Amino acid sequence: MSTEDLPQIYLVTPSVIDLEHYPDQLARVLDSVEVACLRLGLSSSDEDHIARTADALRDVAHARDIMLVIERHALLVDRLGLDGVHLMDGGRNLRQLRKDLGEDAILGAYCNTSRHDGLTAGEAGADYVSFGPVAASALGDGAQVDPELLTWWSEMIEVPVVAEGGLTVDLIRSLSDKVDFFAIGAEIWTQDDPLAQLHMLAAARNS
Repeated sequence: MSTEDLPQIYLVTPSVIDLEHYPDQLARVLDSVEVACLRLGLSSSDEDHIARTADALRDVAHARDIMLVIERHALLVDRLGLDGVHLMDGGRNLRQLRKDLGEDAILGAYCNTSRHDGLTAGEAGADYVSFGPVAASALGDGAQVDPELLTWWSEMIEVPVVAEGGLTVDLIRSLSDKVDFFAIGAEIWTQDDPLAQLHMLAAARNS
């Protein structure tokens, strides 16, 4: 697989961010590994905190020509000068959001393990569809993406596909010919050396 054919890295922030330290850490990561897009995935419901975090990370990302999308909070996209929104509900309001945010906004849809939701989002105009988790987990309902879904999608559907949730070196190796992006977040931020972990996962795309 040539470098041009490798899936791109789609980086997801931690759900809780320390604004004193994280922007510098993020900058070091983005300067060391090629990243296609950054997703702000805060668990906070404090609008002011979300806005301050978005402002800080937007400056880091845009200085490196990396797009920044936000999970769920579509109304904050224009207000905070972000590039789009990552919808967590399969993109159920996607058609209306496309009208509201315009053609240039990035609209992504997380569709869990549902082919039907993915197809619906794609037909509604999603720029990408995300499936996950790709690893078995005791969290949530325990659902896991069938690799055959990713194979079928990459062969039959033009909408770019993202794999996420519990990515490992072995999973990245096995899925690299089936997806356009790997969304990597908790896999690195929970490690003592996030950058070293990201290098290891990114290198697995060549394996």
